[in-house]
Amino acid sequence: MRQTRIWYMAGQPDFRVPTARERVFNRAYGFLVGMGLGFPYNYLLQVRGRKSGKLYSTPIDLLELDGKKFLVAPRGRAQWVRNAEVAGEIALKKGRGVQKFRLRPLSGPEKMDVLKTYLDRFRREVQTYFPIPAGSPVAQFAGIADKYPAFELIRA
Repeated sequence: MRQTRIWYMAGQPDFRVPTARERVFNRAYGFLVGMGLGFPYNYLLQVRGRKSGKLYSTPIDLLELDGKKFLVAPRGRAQWVRNAEVAGEIALKKGRGVQKFRLRPLSGPEKMDVLKTYLDRFRREVQTYFPIPAGSPVAQFAGIADKYPAFELIRA
């Protein structure tokens, strides 16, 4: 059985720390996505560090729903989430194209709908980070929604 390391920050929801294998995969896959390869929903998220100002990148699965773009952090309050909240904006890169977005945090029923759709659509990639199975009713997301930051992306 695979163990998941969980990092806790006082008063904050947990964060699932990637294993060494996952870090290597993310770096390699992020490089490929940054070059324009990958599935249509894969992008390289770029955000400035809140302390260093350095540009950080990580591959993400972008959820498009009803003409809107949504970003979900399946591991919880990752560094990119904290950096993006401070910066107020992120960039999505694929190949040579870069698009900048402002973030609108989601809450309530809207967030639960987005989390459900995200898990259903990307179950192969993210099921391991959710304690409920893909296909679960929206009501089951009420108890876990606070652990998963989610944002609507608005063109900057």
